[in-house]
Amino acid sequence: MRSVHVQPPEELGTRDGLAFALFLPDREPVGGVVVLHGAGSCKESHFDFARACRAAGMAAVAFDQRGHGASAGAFGAESAADVAAMAELLPAGPVALRGSSMGGYLALVAAEAAGAAAVVAICPASAAQLARGLRDRRYDFRADEPALAAFLAAHDATAAAAGLGECLLLLHAEGDEQVPVAHSRELHAAAPGSRLVVVPGGHHRSVQHDGELQALSVGFLRRALLRAA
Repeated sequence: MRSVHVQPPEELGTRDGLAFALFLPDREPVGGVVVLHGAGSCKESHFDFARACRAAGMAAVAFDQRGHGASAGAFGAESAADVAAMAELLPAGPVALRGSSMGGYLALVAAEAAGAAAVVAICPASAAQLARGLRDRRYDFRADEPALAAFLAAHDATAAAAGLGECLLLLHAEGDEQVPVAHSRELHAAAPGSRLVVVPGGHHRSVQHDGELQALSVGFLRRALLRAA
């Protein structure tokens, strides 16, 4: 059987309790991407996308959000600030965000704090849906529940999307059994100039690891970073 060599991250480390993996291209990057996982997931689940960014000449950092993976603490009020802090690990230049599910929500609401030039949100959850999941104890990550509930109440993804306009790409599987595709349609309607790609069938996790859709996301982010440079 033929073996496949997978190049590891250029750096694995911890910053302020957050475990991260930094991917750097072998040339001057055109910009950097912060990669955000979903509820109960971890940074390693999105190394494939970080590698795709690196291959396209972009730096990328994937990290375990608080309460997840190897990161310390509990997920709560620091969530958006943590995204901005991880962006500071990237080489100097414009920054973009890519997140899925809860990470898609966070990419939207943290875009301003991180100074993001563009956002790709995949099957993004809504604040209301995340708040319901928190109340119903559906999540297995460590959370500062009062602080997280307050954060969700204060950070609306629809308002954040409206401020992004053409700098926003939304991807959603029509068959998503966890986050209704109607939510991405609402975000698209609120953000004139944004792009929405709805994939027939599929499920909640099918879009984030699809090779063609990853290539679409990488191209979108690269063009946005080049414009912002």
